[in-house]
Amino acid sequence: MNIKRLLCCIALLLSMPLALADKPATEAPARRDATTFTEADVNAITSSAVLQRMIVGYQRLGDDQRLGWTLARLSQLNPDSGDLRMALALNFAKQGNKSKTYDLLLKMKEQGYGFDLAKDSRFAKVTGTEAWDYIVENLQANLKPFGEGKVAFSLPKGDTLFESIAWDPKRNKFLVGSVRDGKIQLADKNGKLEEFIAPADGSGLWSIYALATDPERDLLYAASTSALYFKGFRQEDFNKTGIFKFSLSTGKLLDKYLLPVDQGTRALSSITVGKGGQVFAADGMRNEIYTVEGKSLKLVVANPKLTSIRGLAVSDDGNTLYFADYALGVFGADLNSGTGFPLAHDPTHLVLGGIEGLYWYQGCLVAIENGMSPKRVVRLHLSKDGKSVVRMMPLDVANPAFGLPTYGAVVGDDLYYIANSQKGLYGQYGDLKDKDKLQAVRIFRSNMHFAWAEGGIRAGMSLPVREATPQEAAAARAKPSTPEPPKPAQPDKKGD
Repeated sequence: MNIKRLLCCIALLLSMPLALADKPATEAPARRDATTFTEADVNAITSSAVLQRMIVGYQRLGDDQRLGWTLARLSQLNPDSGDLRMALALNFAKQGNKSKTYDLLLKMKEQGYGFDLAKDSRFAKVTGTEAWDYIVENLQANLKPFGEGKVAFSLPKGDTLFESIAWDPKRNKFLVGSVRDGKIQLADKNGKLEEFIAPADGSGLWSIYALATDPERDLLYAASTSALYFKGFRQEDFNKTGIFKFSLSTGKLLDKYLLPVDQGTRALSSITVGKGGQVFAADGMRNEIYTVEGKSLKLVVANPKLTSIRGLAVSDDGNTLYFADYALGVFGADLNSGTGFPLAHDPTHLVLGGIEGLYWYQGCLVAIENGMSPKRVVRLHLSKDGKSVVRMMPLDVANPAFGLPTYGAVVGDDLYYIANSQKGLYGQYGDLKDKDKLQAVRIFRSNMHFAWAEGGIRAGMSLPVREATPQEAAAARAKPSTPEPPKPAQPDKKGD
């Protein structure tokens, strides 16, 4: 693997002009008074970090007009962020701009977003029209459950914070990892647990954030971090994180690969095993990806523009590593040539932001999108070169069992995953805020081969929710026209 070249290429994945925009604020343009900016000034900015600071400032000043310009520009740079688009819609509504509010919400409806805005007082200034009623009804329709998946079994409720799951095909059992006690337990398909590996065994495990198995080589890998959530946390272990390798059949510790402790925060939070047993793990805090090489972890992907690396997946041939950035979408890295690429798709009809889990399946990627509204699991059919999405098929959408779906494990044609992560019940220091709200952990099963013959939704087509009535069709034809998409801004040679 050409690691040095891969690092360089991944560093160029996200818009070259950003580097110029992120120069230290010592140049004259950085000292400009942002309260005098025109819309053209805002659209010339290429740095998401600068725009985010401007948003905070305009919110504090109550400058809704410039706030709207800035949200629009940041949304343009981050087309897979539903939160930004909704914030922009609310800004338009606050200003009473019905045309722009309607147009944006209709575009979000076409992307598959669903919301219940019927009683949302924040949109009070733009209600009271047939067009608004049409938008509300169709956004509500997108919230309707879809798919044939169901809860396969549940794990007992308790202060365990199960955040990871893997599959052992030889024993026909799952492995689940606890963030709270650092234990790895076996679970059958009825949810019955059996302790398998524990920190007290001498492994030195901390919080378990991710698990991956390599049955062919009888190996189990755990991504573990000394987090504040860990009940056995010790100050001297702060910021320690690494990959622990065990025998899958016996649970015996075979090796461990720890990252060096330095300033800042580290946490290996996702892991996968590719062809030939190659292991990849992502540090979701520093947005770096490592591979096991010899007796240590080798950095293969790093980019300061990435926001939050989540899921990892490797193609069956072992040539391509895919990873999901929670805000920016999906990227790929050719492990042979050392080149990186963003996964091309049409953002007007497909949202790839908010992906937590990512899995390879028969030439496709299956993604768990818990940052999407509604939460969903989708199958992405890829082009022959694996660099673009040809079509998409939703597998399970808006299921009532979905609390916060996170990571899963592939079992044949099925994806089993945690459907209701409990991490929202814990504070930033790892304290359980309300134990009475703890629930049994639902393990959901989605069939990844679902509707395979139907092919899915081709690129450029809107998501089929249901056929519109004649009245709705007439309202749609009467909706405000969609403006031409803005041309990409040219980099400001003087800096932003």
